[in-house]
Amino acid sequence: MWSNGEQANPSPKPARLPSDGVAGFEFTGSNLSGCYRVLHRSCSPSCGAPMNRLVCLTLFTCFAPALLAEEAPVVTKAVIDGTGPGWVDLAEADFDVLNTDPDTFTWNGTEVHCKGTPVGVTRSKKKFTNFEMVATWRHNQSGGNSGIFLWAPDAAFKDLKPNQLPPGGIEVQILDHGYAEQYEKSNGKKSDWFTTNGDVFPVGSSTMVPFEPKAPAPKDSMRAFPRKDLSKGIGQWNHYYIRAINGEVRLWVNGEEVSGGNNCEPKTGFFCLESEGAPIDMKGIRIRELPYPSNHVLSTDILSAVRTETFRRTDVLVRPCGKPQ
Repeated sequence: MWSNGEQANPSPKPARLPSDGVAGFEFTGSNLSGCYRVLHRSCSPSCGAPMNRLVCLTLFTCFAPALLAEEAPVVTKAVIDGTGPGWVDLAEADFDVLNTDPDTFTWNGTEVHCKGTPVGVTRSKKKFTNFEMVATWRHNQSGGNSGIFLWAPDAAFKDLKPNQLPPGGIEVQILDHGYAEQYEKSNGKKSDWFTTNGDVFPVGSSTMVPFEPKAPAPKDSMRAFPRKDLSKGIGQWNHYYIRAINGEVRLWVNGEEVSGGNNCEPKTGFFCLESEGAPIDMKGIRIRELPYPSNHVLSTDILSAVRTETFRRTDVLVRPCGKPQ
């Protein structure tokens, strides 16, 4: 824009002198949508005005909304969809059948249908410590119950019988809204110890300090409640992103973080899919292992020195850490 005859950049285009004696200039910003016009008005003797020069600038502000709308929106969310370096699919070959029927979990590539009976789990062949995972799921029956177990220890599977769940691990619950409706109908009140939007809690011998909010009942509850209600109902697909690092678990439901906890014990173990009485479909189960903390790595040379007792100084303590058990 310009004033007192000084031109702005880009250069204006002179317009034809109109009949009223007003000379106009027009320019268009190269990165703007539409154009806007600045008029440099100079009255001539024929217009009947005094001879002194009158300069006035007119900006057609009707173009302002178009100018603002052209700015690209700022992205404020990260997208984690299980793609990228390090992510791998989990399929039938990655699990062992433990205390269910052979057809309780039916696989079709990376998709699995669980009929819900008997109650039990299918367990990963390997243990995981630090990892992140994604899974998409939908309930096929009102009030359906299921879940994903993390960091389940060896002891939780000892003598595990059909119609039992492992007494150890951190459960990321997958519960249909109909479960809460049935509870309220049977008890005449809403539940104060569970929700249907992504609770996270330890089971059996495992422990966890839940993030707020947590279940108000019982008072010593270690069950983390979600901060938002984002789960969709029966027959609709939901997306879980779970991050489990250094004894801390966090859950995202349909793109937003809602619940979790830290100080989990144990913080390494098996990964399980749960059968708990109702049919459910899962697909896109993918996992990416993450590095262990540096204090879990012990130099081979130091370990050798400890074993051969070459360290004699009393002011030096070397304690093997190794991979957590």
